[in-house]
Amino acid sequence: MFRNILVPTDGSPLSHRAIQQAVRFAKEQKARVTGLYVAPPYKPGVIEDAGMLNFVSPRQYEERVSATARKHLKVIETAAAAAGVPCQTLHTLSDYPYDEIVRTARRRKCDLIHMASHGRRGISRLLLGSQTAKVLALSTIPVIVCR
Repeated sequence: MFRNILVPTDGSPLSHRAIQQAVRFAKEQKARVTGLYVAPPYKPGVIEDAGMLNFVSPRQYEERVSATARKHLKVIETAAAAAGVPCQTLHTLSDYPYDEIVRTARRRKCDLIHMASHGRRGISRLLLGSQTAKVLALSTIPVIVCR
């Protein structure tokens, strides 16, 4: 039924659990997995009247993001390889991870998104937001949520 499953990760233990479930599901479906890591775009830190704080150049930032993405996406690649599931991974930059997840699913012709939800409640959900809830609201393809 499903042929290409998008698996976004933030590197958290809950995300690792969702990856394992997604890969098992992909194997059952004879589907492939597309792994995605979304990082915030470069923004130099500035404090008014103090100048630059912990300045990181755009190049340094890109190198750090690439290293972090490789580390988190390696978890997906390793799980997929162990299960014999075809896998591609990519990372991108966006201030709105939920939007990038939905766009990537569309661009990569994914027919399912399988992702984790941290299950935040109350004020923490209000302050931190829920990327999963926003994906659910925007996505036109099915979403499986792992908690």
